[in-house]
Amino acid sequence: MKPPLPRLHAITDERIARRDDLDLIVGQLATAGPALTFHARGRTLTGLEHYHLAIRLSADPSIRPTINDRLDVALAVHAGGVQLGRGSLPPAEARRLNAGWWIGRSVHSIDEARSALAEGADYLLAGPVYATATHPAAAPLGVEQVAEIAGVGLPVIAIGGVTAGRVRDLRKAGAHGVAAIRALWDATDPARAAQEMLMAMDDT
Repeated sequence: MKPPLPRLHAITDERIARRDDLDLIVGQLATAGPALTFHARGRTLTGLEHYHLAIRLSADPSIRPTINDRLDVALAVHAGGVQLGRGSLPPAEARRLNAGWWIGRSVHSIDEARSALAEGADYLLAGPVYATATHPAAAPLGVEQVAEIAGVGLPVIAIGGVTAGRVRDLRKAGAHGVAAIRALWDATDPARAAQEMLMAMDDT
């Protein structure tokens, strides 16, 4: 039986993966406990770099990281789940490797959400919800489309421009939880930033 799907997802990128203070921030964010998961993500990382990132995100035994796309790395580090993009294996094929994983699919529209449901995904990472520097050319979905995607019937993790002040609106729209990059990793106090997001979810 899988543990509950974490409500707060701290996503990495290549810049974060190579930060000198990564281990320090991992420890601060990990104070949120199993309500949080780390995503080992970095499209231009080598396989070895991705593996080393996943190991560093696994430092706290209460948090099993989620691995983006690299199923070999997910198997090697005994990850709690995998996040699959458009070019990844279908969720049903990933499940053959480990039936205990939470298997997420990244989606950017209601049609992609319906396809992910048909393919057997466990949850959806939907975004960008708001304008974000991470994907400056992407048109924001907006809260209304998050609600539409949540209507597909899978748990939705909203990503893209998410801040603690926006969490309540996303939860009211039906999101199970939220994901963030800069709002967590670049926060002056990462532990507090994580707690503020989780408290905002508890208030709805």
